[in-house]
Formats: sequence, C-alpha cells, structure tokens
Amino acid sequence: MDRDAAVDRLEAIVDTVERETMPVPVRELWVYGDAALGLDPVERLDVYLTKDILMQNEETDRDWAAELGVQGVGSTVRSEWAAEHPEYVRASESGHVAPEKCLAAHLLPESEPVHLEVCNAGFEHNVTQRLEGASARGNYEQVLDPRGVCLWVDGQRSEDAFEKLRAGELVFPTLAESLEMLGLDDEEAETAADAVRRYRERQEGASVRGDVV
Repeated sequence: MDRDAAVDRLEAIVDTVERETMPVPVRELWVYGDAALGLDPVERLDVYLTKDILMQNEETDRDWAAELGVQGVGSTVRSEWAAEHPEYVRASESGHVAPEKCLAAHLLPESEPVHLEVCNAGFEHNVTQRLEGASARGNYEQVLDPRGVCLWVDGQRSEDAFEKLRAGELVFPTLAESLEMLGLDDEEAETAADAVRRYRERQEGASVRGDVV
C-alpha cells in the first residue's frame, strides 16, 4: 500500500467511527509501525483501537440467536449496531459474538494489508503490558510496536497528527531501540524486534487481534 493510500485508509476508519454506530463504544484510535515511521510503501498498516465493554444487557424483543446464529448480541455488542449491520456480525469458534471481529469486518476491507489491534486498555498501557508478558514467557511475536501516533480520542480528531503522517515528519528510533527504552537489554530487544518482524512478514490481507487487559 503506498503511503497516501495508507493515510487515506486511516482517515476513512476515523470517519466511520465518528459517523456510524459501532458494535461497541470506541475511545481511541492509534496508528503504529510502518505508517507512523513514514515508510513508503507501507508493508502493513497497523491500527490500534481502544474499546469499552458493554456493562449491561440491552432489552430487546428480537431473537438474535435465531436471526443471526450467534450468541451475545445485546450483551457483548450493541443491538442497534447488529440491526443496522447484520452483514458485519462475526462470532468466535464457540458461537459467541466477537467484538474485535465485528469491528474489523465493519472497518477494514478484506483485501488490504491492514492489521487491527482491539483492546479495552489504552495503547501506551497495553504496550507495557504486552512487553512484560512477552519477556516473561520468552515469546516475543505479540510484542506491540510502541512507535505509535494517536489519531482520535473521545470524539476528537488530531488534524496535526494526520498532517505529520502525510508529510512523513514523525521521527522514531528503531524498534529495538524503542524496546530498550522500555526496559529490555540490547540483546533481548534485538531478539524481540526480529520476532515481531518475522511474524508480520507472515501476515496477509486484513487481520485482527482482540486483547483484554
């Protein structure tokens, strides 16, 4: 994806979140990795989304399980959203609706190399949590690249961030150097950075990962 197309896609994602009903409330949108670094072309467009968890069941007289073949509409995702966008309803292997998959279906074209990270925690907090977990297990594939830019938070879009993205003005250290700044020694940071690169190279098309902190 060339750089202009990548930033256009980011703007389209933010537009959709602002204007349309989402399956769950959305609080933050970030871009991280290649697009934040100013690369052209962008091998994969990495987007981070912070969502809220629905805290109570919505009253409804519709039998969503019968209509859509999934459990959890009205308690895990909004009934209003499912009524407007039944084509985007997605479930886990257990047959329960999966908010992260619903968000990806709504926001991402399947043919484009875009990865969506969905979590209930903010980007900066989750970067630390994921790094600590990966270091403890010695499994670094799911380390979250900390080189991110906040594009939208609580209904406010950062026009300045979009301008800097288009101009490639943002400056970040290498991934290994960034991980060192977060507490890894230089050897572990290089190992983690290499694992992240190899994992990303295996991904194709649109992808999504859900996380709970």
